[in-house]
Amino acid sequence: MPGGGGVGVKATAGGWARFVEARCEVPALELSLDWSRMSADDAFLERMEPAMERAFAAMEALEKGAVANPDEGRQVGHYWLRAPSLAPDPALGEAIERNVASIKAFAADVHAARIRPPRAARYTHALSIGIGGSALGPMLVADALGAGATDPMAVRFIDNTDPDGIARVLSGLAGKLPETLVLVISKSGSTPEPRNALLATAAAFGAAGLDFAKQAVAVTGEGSQLHREAAAWLARFPMWDWVGGRTSETSAVGLLPAALQGIDVDALLSGAAACDEATRSKDARQNPAAMMALMWHHATGGKGAKDLVVLPYKDRLLLLSRYLQQLVMESIGKRLDLEGKRVDQGLTVYGNKGSTDQHAYVQQLRDGVPNFFATFIRVLEAGGEPVEVEPGVSAGDYLHGFLLGTREALADNGRDSMTITIPRVDARTVGALIALFERAVGFYASLVGINAYHQPGVEAGKKAAAAVLALQSKVLAALGSEPRTAQELAAKAGAPDRVETVFLLLEHLAANERARAAGGQGTSAAFVKR
Repeated sequence: MPGGGGVGVKATAGGWARFVEARCEVPALELSLDWSRMSADDAFLERMEPAMERAFAAMEALEKGAVANPDEGRQVGHYWLRAPSLAPDPALGEAIERNVASIKAFAADVHAARIRPPRAARYTHALSIGIGGSALGPMLVADALGAGATDPMAVRFIDNTDPDGIARVLSGLAGKLPETLVLVISKSGSTPEPRNALLATAAAFGAAGLDFAKQAVAVTGEGSQLHREAAAWLARFPMWDWVGGRTSETSAVGLLPAALQGIDVDALLSGAAACDEATRSKDARQNPAAMMALMWHHATGGKGAKDLVVLPYKDRLLLLSRYLQQLVMESIGKRLDLEGKRVDQGLTVYGNKGSTDQHAYVQQLRDGVPNFFATFIRVLEAGGEPVEVEPGVSAGDYLHGFLLGTREALADNGRDSMTITIPRVDARTVGALIALFERAVGFYASLVGINAYHQPGVEAGKKAAAAVLALQSKVLAALGSEPRTAQELAAKAGAPDRVETVFLLLEHLAANERARAAGGQGTSAAFVKR
């Protein structure tokens, strides 16, 4: 194509030639994307050239500081986190560099016990409290890169407002609270899930006779509710408004827990930066993120017609599909396009790991409803001990064989797939994988004409939940000693059209001994105060 850009890729039919032409390599990372098992042809690639050129232009504008989220009037700058020199304001680039240095210094001081808890010799555990991207990214990195007993600190996570789940995590720290550092991650500080977990954790510290503030660190927006509350805490780190939760792993959100765990955050940033550099290429043939976005469009008709199944053949990447569910689905799942037209866009993501998937749902992938396309994650180095399970065959050989065999089996039955190959699972390659999918999401959003960087559906859910809790308060106030049905209580609470919700609230209150079913069973029950 003139100018060296575009997607003018010759889609040779099948075989070795097709594989060679459809393998996009990033030598600096030893990473490759093989899309030879996708059924895209020359006509599709040529047809998508203008859209891909627009996607390149939109991405370039984003990195230069264009307002990418008009709903909130803010920029989207997660790419600057690993290339501060690209930040549109030099002062901002300097702030990013200072923040990384502060995180590394803080972690080093904790590890050396220069920062130590009031009632223990050193911190041995970190408890990270967050929700969504403030938990999924750090959990992926912790699980993928953790060294187990040799990590300088064990990291645990609370990522919900489930009181039983919170209690389980805290019980796992029984006797360890005096040596546990708590990270509270919330941009606003008012998001219910981390706020509730913060209060429950602080109560547990208080019950143990500990001063929570002296063992707590905040990652939050400047001037937020949490920022003000944490003024007397051990430390505060910034969560900038131009970093969205689902793209925050290379900010303090992900770097702080990783550094405390002993993970090489410089390598994580380096891998992400190297992948960013490779995926800035406007020659789509040499750009794995662009080719991945184009293949998503081809597989789904640009309408989410098929699901994306992520199949990492490595235990350390078990949480990758959960992480990608938020990154992809929250970014792509949009009702309206950029022109305000209803489009109901989306791309469903699921997956587990190979070869567990062989015994779970590969049967359906191979022989069942063809409503998906797959992305295999192939890791070359087996790791572990090279024990032969058969003459000349290791357990790692079996794992690799299952991947190649499944890839062949899907292709034999006309099921599309791509394969991402990395040399090993380390901080640099994990950083690269995160950056690769971040860029692919941005490109794909441009191809289908939506805003990848806002989440009106999430905000709608929060508002609906707040309305339900407000109704619960009215129902509790309406309860008395005389039995009343859900219909009667709904009317008394001023919500006669919400009887179903009132009944469900009453069931919950009764199960938790805050109301009592006084007569009848099921939907015929009447309720009174406990």
